[in-house]
Amino acid sequence: MGHAVIINNLACYRLKMDIQTVLLKHWGHASFRPMQEEIINSALNGDDTLALLPTGGGKSVCFQVPVLARDGLCIVVTPLIALMKDQIQNLKKRGINAVAIYSGMHASEMEAAYNACIYGNAKFLYVSPERLETEQFQLQSQQFRLNLIAIDEAHCISQWGYDFRPSYLNIANLRARFPKVPLLALTATATPEVVNDIQDKLKFKKRNVFQASFERKNLTYVVLHEEDKIKKLSALLKKTYGSVIIYVRSRRLTREVSDSLNKLGFKSNFYHAGLESKIRDQRQLEWKMGQKPIIVATNAFGMGIDKSDVRLVVHLDLPDNLESYFQEAGRAGRDEKNAWAVLLYEDSDLTQLKRNFERSYPSIKEIKSVYQALGNYCQLAVGSGKEVSFDFDVKTFGEKFNFSPLLVFNSLRFLERENYIRINENLRSSSSLLFKQNRNDLYRFQVENPSFDQFVKLILRTYTGVFDEFTSINENELANKSGLEVSKVKQLLDQLVKYEVVDYVAQKTQAQLIFTTERLDQNRVVISKENYHVRKEESAKRLQSVMDYVQTSSRCRNQLLLKYFGEDDVKRCGKCDVCKKRNLSAVSESEFDQILNLIRPKLLEEAYFVQELIDLVENFNEDKVLKVIRWLQDHDKIETDEMNRLKWKMQGKLKL
Repeated sequence: MGHAVIINNLACYRLKMDIQTVLLKHWGHASFRPMQEEIINSALNGDDTLALLPTGGGKSVCFQVPVLARDGLCIVVTPLIALMKDQIQNLKKRGINAVAIYSGMHASEMEAAYNACIYGNAKFLYVSPERLETEQFQLQSQQFRLNLIAIDEAHCISQWGYDFRPSYLNIANLRARFPKVPLLALTATATPEVVNDIQDKLKFKKRNVFQASFERKNLTYVVLHEEDKIKKLSALLKKTYGSVIIYVRSRRLTREVSDSLNKLGFKSNFYHAGLESKIRDQRQLEWKMGQKPIIVATNAFGMGIDKSDVRLVVHLDLPDNLESYFQEAGRAGRDEKNAWAVLLYEDSDLTQLKRNFERSYPSIKEIKSVYQALGNYCQLAVGSGKEVSFDFDVKTFGEKFNFSPLLVFNSLRFLERENYIRINENLRSSSSLLFKQNRNDLYRFQVENPSFDQFVKLILRTYTGVFDEFTSINENELANKSGLEVSKVKQLLDQLVKYEVVDYVAQKTQAQLIFTTERLDQNRVVISKENYHVRKEESAKRLQSVMDYVQTSSRCRNQLLLKYFGEDDVKRCGKCDVCKKRNLSAVSESEFDQILNLIRPKLLEEAYFVQELIDLVENFNEDKVLKVIRWLQDHDKIETDEMNRLKWKMQGKLKL
């Protein structure tokens, strides 16, 4: 063996020992999970890398370990402030210095974070994709000594992904500033199209993907058609020992479902992004400690939650796509013990899902009308306003021009994709308020302080739930309804705080709207086919995939999910609701599939009498063929015509 080869092998051995030492020192593990070591070594070799690991597969370790094994800093791009804070807290518990820079921080806090990256010993800097393009970041980052750029939730960069965010496209600009620094992109959910698109958008020097199987053999998927969801949910919970997550679509439902469960004797809390951060933290802690083992939440809950013993995840509303469903369901059973992911639905849910889809795509005429109104709202003349920033309030804007908030949000989404405007991170944030006094004490306060009476009544008429939880409020809305100036509304709210009538958390920073080009006449506004029609077609396919998953009665749930993510060669799980029903037919999996593959093409072409069909299926006894036919009839896959012949029933598809 040559001298150079020996030296090279020794270097590789030392590096391997380094990452093993890092893992043991900071995480207490003697060995890596499947695929982690290969991903880490790829990053250490300086290769751009895309890592696809299922929820709970240890994605964070894949970028944290190689950074700690080398000198230098890692920029971590992630979409959620809550996720940044959670990861930083976890790193600090392990003795690792990490900082974040996000909107709402004081200037001195930001300066301290930058200094820690330039002069201190910070190993990780967490930022949102929007932060990368700010002047301050670009100036300060020139002094960084980077060893890796990590992109979490990397599917957000793909226009074919379910959660495309234009700001993620800014990440590729880092390549010009740090041409020798490798990128490590990570995601838990990506279809084959998204996998390719991520690498293209991030300008990978060469294709380099590490993909672990998404199969979770300990997780059983179940879909149940239920009219009384609470009754069924109660039955499920009585059989479950351990932590439970119940996902619903709206903040209102989190409270309603939790209240219903508590009345039935269960210990539950509700959780959503509108709650004050201290309350969210407290409820998360109570759930983690098992004091309130059931949490009813919107999809704001779960990202970054490190709890391995969740035994059951229930969805009471249909997900918009299989990617988010797979990620949320995958929070069950991370300890590799048996767990269940159950989806409950009724027929009206399917109708609502289609309606939500249509609302997500306003007509191009409506989008142009919103653009025209934006210019009038900001009092811009055509041809002016490029790179000018304006305070922006969605509700006030919508009320002034008679647009629904949903129409405004979705129209802004398309205008931002076309680079006509840019919105900062505070668009969806709002002020919140909670009454500290009960109704009797509040009435006494109003009598004793008549100058506040009308204002208190206005709050109570405008918002519900203000006695029970922090509720999102809008000072502009209260100003419009009361005829007061916004500054006076805020002053009254501050006074109510001093009287200890309310807790009021003001929105830290006003949302900003920036025109990235000069204002155009609305007739010159172009919404491209790629950004509208093609995306709508892709969204329709994702929606149809959800409906197929929910409505199927002949295909293993596990097979359906994994096929969606490009895994075709997967056996039936044998334990989902579909498999269990099929097992009752006393026909083996192999026999069932063979008979089905013979029957289906025939019945798609023409109708057959039962005996004719039996005669066509050779090498199988009549009893087994009849059982398969009966199973297909029971599950609404075949039907009879006017002559009592069998034919394959065509399933309706979503029409655009």
